[in-house]
Amino acid sequence: MLTREQAIAEFDFERGLLLPDRLTTKSHSRYLEYAERMLDVYRRGAGRTRRDLHRAVAGVFVEEFDCPQKRIDAFCKLLDEASEFERDRRGQAAGLRREVFRRAAPKHPLVQSADRLFENGQAHVKLEIAEALGRSWSDIEAALFSDIIEFHRLSRFGGFPDARALLARYNVAQTQAALFDAQSMSVWASEDFKTILRYAKLARLMHAIVRLETGEYLFRFDGAASVMRDTRRYGAALARFLPALIACRGWRMHAVIQSRQGSWKLGLDVSPADGLTSHLPPPESFDSQIEEDFAAKWGVEPREGWTLVREGEVLHLGQRVFVPDFAFRHKDGRVVLMEIIGFWTPEYLEAKQKTLREFREKPIVLAVAESLHRSLPGGFPNAIRFKSALKIADVMERLQRE
Repeated sequence: MLTREQAIAEFDFERGLLLPDRLTTKSHSRYLEYAERMLDVYRRGAGRTRRDLHRAVAGVFVEEFDCPQKRIDAFCKLLDEASEFERDRRGQAAGLRREVFRRAAPKHPLVQSADRLFENGQAHVKLEIAEALGRSWSDIEAALFSDIIEFHRLSRFGGFPDARALLARYNVAQTQAALFDAQSMSVWASEDFKTILRYAKLARLMHAIVRLETGEYLFRFDGAASVMRDTRRYGAALARFLPALIACRGWRMHAVIQSRQGSWKLGLDVSPADGLTSHLPPPESFDSQIEEDFAAKWGVEPREGWTLVREGEVLHLGQRVFVPDFAFRHKDGRVVLMEIIGFWTPEYLEAKQKTLREFREKPIVLAVAESLHRSLPGGFPNAIRFKSALKIADVMERLQRE
């Protein structure tokens, strides 16, 4: 992510919104060429120091009037994050400096050209030190400050697929930076509930969940300290969560941003309509082939009044959340949930059993692989059993009993 110093945003006080810096193909088409040139600097930059690379990136924009230094710094940060640099992990540079300075100290003062008053010329002393250490002076000079971040040398550039990917990453990164001062985030979602909640948990965010009349869920994310008072402590966590949210489908987000200059607050609104592209892959439509095959066999049309919805319900008890694999919704208003347990590990099975006990009051139908039943006799007595595929008839028979 970017640092706070690299963040660029405008304040729209009339609408009460914070607008992060964003490069669009309509207004900033020339930036595609700039991005390609920046990528080329790093692609060809193996062996160059970080300082040299940053200067070369700044040179790309030397004739561009609409590029503040913060934007250049942000590009350099993103390119650095996609790179690997040589690091002096054993402290060899510090040891080399001590040795060079120890040998040079008796020769001071050093001058460009020796004369009768100052007899130690700089070039001659460097040559003497190099010979004593058995290295060329150019090699010594390159290694002398290699432990300082500006002088780290590029060893590999992982890169971006193309110029558009770099600009897309920039737009997301500026939106993330705007969230550093966020107090809370609200997300309205109609799809990918499980992915949204999974990444919120990874970002260590607390949540509150409300089911809306529209069928959407409203998730409010913040941190534990916000229970006691307003805080911006979790802004970085909200920023880390953003790329995962952008990769999902059917969502919109509103964050409350606290100004650092005063007591006023602004809103930050983001949705798929903004065209932001995450560097994370979109979530899989199904967790397993068994689920995908069952959904394909069921189809989109109702069966005896039952419509199948993938991950259509979110169950929650405090901070405990469970999103069953499927929801069956009948035209008369009944809802039955189904969880499929196929491949498993002991740890996964233990966690799943605990979750099912916590939500045992909910109408959840289990479909369990036959191999699991053989391993744990009596573990799921009322479950639908299947071998390699879950049968529609078995599920329909169970739904009629619910």
